[in-house]
Amino acid sequence: MAAVLERIHRANRPSFASLSPKQARIAYLMGAEILDLPRAPLARIENLRIPGPAQELPARLYAPTLRDDGAPLPVLLYFHGGGFVIGSLETHDSLCRQLALRSGAAVIAVDYRLAPEHPFPAAVDDAWAALRWVAAEAASLGLDGRRLAVGGDSAGGTLAAVTALHARDIRSELGLDLALQLLITPGATAHADTDSHRRFAQGHLLDADTIAWFFNQYIPTERRDDWRFAPLLAQDHGDLAPACLILAEADPLIDEGLAYADLLRANGNAVQLELYRGVTHDFIKMGRSIPEAELALDACAAALQRAFQPDTTAA
Repeated sequence: MAAVLERIHRANRPSFASLSPKQARIAYLMGAEILDLPRAPLARIENLRIPGPAQELPARLYAPTLRDDGAPLPVLLYFHGGGFVIGSLETHDSLCRQLALRSGAAVIAVDYRLAPEHPFPAAVDDAWAALRWVAAEAASLGLDGRRLAVGGDSAGGTLAAVTALHARDIRSELGLDLALQLLITPGATAHADTDSHRRFAQGHLLDADTIAWFFNQYIPTERRDDWRFAPLLAQDHGDLAPACLILAEADPLIDEGLAYADLLRANGNAVQLELYRGVTHDFIKMGRSIPEAELALDACAAALQRAFQPDTTAA
């Protein structure tokens, strides 16, 4: 990990905080898969359009089997990271392919609206609309919408967490319980004020000035205590989908990830916590360089496989 950070430092790329949102998106896209695993071939990759609250949302379906090849696959609804400002289907294409390939499930990735053009809560509204659409339309895609999980990394992990809370609240409308919430290095607090934000403020990939830039683009300070931005602040964390959290030791977000895992567990939810030592934020997208990335991908896949197992106790 230290060698990767040294290579990034030598590249002397400008901080996202010194760029415009458009420039930052281009820079992130250009570098997003340099350290990631090569894009794995899959039997089925299909671009979709999901009805959103304000406009259609681009989405992409990844499946390791063809539409009519056996029983319908369960589905992971996935939200990419990028601080609510950058990131896209393309920046996370390799990651979504790996999740589908290793888990045997289908993955539907969503290109939710980004700030500052679409500030909070646009991304949340899009995530919730995508949840309803996948639950209702999965069968038309040859998928099993009754076995549905949500997941995401970084800001996408935040969206997955608040979508899991929403899914519980609209359970009767959805007609199902989520199988899993897969939270990869998620954000969960309102003000970036934990000790890990101070310990890893500089030199650990996700710097404090970048976090502040993301937040300032996405949401004004006076609105940051809204639980849809900071899921730790939700009033009720009971009766939620089982959670799998993938955390990195040298990540500004680790303290809030641990706090969220503890809070979920304290409220009676099943929690699997995987902590990877000596790695930084975004490590799961560095499979060409560090073995922990593949270990984390395998942990995600195993958690999805367990969550999607048929319930043999119901009979």
